[in-house]
Amino acid sequence: MKNLRLPLYLLVLAMVFTSCSNSDDTSADEEEEMEDDTLVVNVSSNNFTGVTITTVPCTLSDGTTTDCYQIVTTSVATDHEMGPWCPDNISDDASAGGIWLEGGEVYDVDGAFVENMATFYSDNKWLMYDSNGDIYITETEEDCTNAANPNVGEAYENYCVECIPSYITDLTTTWEIPITPVLLTSTYTFATGPGGPGSVSGPSTRGVALNGIEFSAPAPVSNILGAYTLAPFDDAGGHINVNQGYHYHAATQDISDRHTISQTDNHSALIGYALDGHGIYERLDANGDEPTDLDECRGHSDDTRGYHYHADNPGNNNFIDCLKGAYAI
Repeated sequence: MKNLRLPLYLLVLAMVFTSCSNSDDTSADEEEEMEDDTLVVNVSSNNFTGVTITTVPCTLSDGTTTDCYQIVTTSVATDHEMGPWCPDNISDDASAGGIWLEGGEVYDVDGAFVENMATFYSDNKWLMYDSNGDIYITETEEDCTNAANPNVGEAYENYCVECIPSYITDLTTTWEIPITPVLLTSTYTFATGPGGPGSVSGPSTRGVALNGIEFSAPAPVSNILGAYTLAPFDDAGGHINVNQGYHYHAATQDISDRHTISQTDNHSALIGYALDGHGIYERLDANGDEPTDLDECRGHSDDTRGYHYHADNPGNNNFIDCLKGAYAI
């Protein structure tokens, strides 16, 4: 009997050990998987204002078939005043004009800025005002269209280009962004602007503000200045062309006057969504600090918002540097 009891005892002991060992391994695997998962936060349609939103089926750039929010906007801001852009006279203060983004800095386009452009750009050809100090400004939709042309003629040299909201009548813009973002290991380079290592070509538009206005690619500042024109942005970082409507080129400090979603933990406010569905937040938090762990796209993750972006310094004429998620095609 002793010879039978010992093997049976060992068998039971082995079964118990194996069972405990498998249980521990499974638990460890589950914990590792949870640690590797990045929180995914869906786009909330309730965050938008002044737009028409519907849910539509869509295919993303990585082949994923899913649902997207289709966002239709009239291409003019409804939550803040647009403009002003060009001051009328070189005696005007900053309230009469907009801003200019140059070399990482934001400059008021007041009368003094226009008066001193020859010095600012070290080029005496700049003279954007007459003997009375009145600034040359485009005054009609035709002038606006011609002066905003990449091949602008000499007739518009030394003009301040100002396209006004009344030129935008029947223009609507439609965007599609995935409701549930799909985070990728690779990145998408924008059609204009820098991209991170391993990037593949992506769209030009960066995203959509919560008021439906486009977060556009960097303005072609060198082309504008090369034609001896100036196309200021308003204090919200936006301006108008007749084909694109009103659009933003930077998240300026004036952004607090626009529709944003504040956070309860001192994190910077939500200002819109990138085309991949990940949130874009203000650059600085409530303490005036910028995150120090942003990746090549200007994004990072936390336990509340999942992966998300922070807008660039407005003086850089930029929002984010690439997309880390799949976008609707």
